[in-house]
Amino acid sequence: MTMSPWFPTLAAAALAAALLAAAAPDPRAPSAQPPAAQPELTTPQEKRILQNKTFDDSDQARQEILALFKDARVTDVVDAMDAVGLQDMGVMDRSIRPLWRDAERLTHRFVGFAVTVRYVPVQVRVGQGSFADVAAYEEFKSREYKQSAETAWRDLGNRGNAVVVFDADEVGYVGYIGSNNSLSWAAAGFVGVVTDGNARDTDEIVLTRRMPVYCRHIGGGVRPGRVWLDSVNVPVNCGGALVFPGDLIVADGDGVVVVPREHAAAVGRYARAEHQRDERGRLNHYKRLGLPLDPTVAPAP
Repeated sequence: MTMSPWFPTLAAAALAAALLAAAAPDPRAPSAQPPAAQPELTTPQEKRILQNKTFDDSDQARQEILALFKDARVTDVVDAMDAVGLQDMGVMDRSIRPLWRDAERLTHRFVGFAVTVRYVPVQVRVGQGSFADVAAYEEFKSREYKQSAETAWRDLGNRGNAVVVFDADEVGYVGYIGSNNSLSWAAAGFVGVVTDGNARDTDEIVLTRRMPVYCRHIGGGVRPGRVWLDSVNVPVNCGGALVFPGDLIVADGDGVVVVPREHAAAVGRYARAEHQRDERGRLNHYKRLGLPLDPTVAPAP
């Protein structure tokens, strides 16, 4: 058989085509992609507009203010706020009431300097079946309590006459104040607690009457899984009143009023004079009516 002179050339071309086909990628196979670039993470810059106040917070300054407000009632302070041009300011919503009242010695009343605490709702929910057993839940609860630890602010009560103010309105069904922690705050030097949120364990709190509690609601679950501690000693809104750290808080059966620290001396002087006028007038009525004296009146000097 005689071969065509083109046979070697055709054979070489066929071999080359076969090699190229073998080397070419299969169009059906996924194409190799370069590794994706990692996104650059950004944290929004925090910018505080409303800054804390600067004031004399020496022991002497605090004692002088407290002396002016000794025995002053919320009504005396509200009248004094009117007198210095602060009408309708500082009065918390009327739904914030004393959890208990002492009709004999009036120990539910208090005057003190604000330590502010803000809680916010969580963004991570704990759903059904999240824990393998009770021990796992207890571990979670312990970890969450540490995240919102009261140690972040409890030591701020060690100077005495401190009032913890919780900004916690509409942050879920949570009891921020309980029978246990309220006693620990009393031991730490706090003289009262105010919140526009909830208090729980209220039977025990009322029974001991050791810590005056002013709150909007009663009941609530534990904080873990419901709220996070956001900040301590920043300006907060409690019951519609702006509260700066160090502002004066006055509370009694009529409610709660916030006195801006820079106006405390002027308000205190007027409130003291107003209270003394009222006390003298009521003392005269007591005598005419033959009423026994009580802690709200004192014999004239």
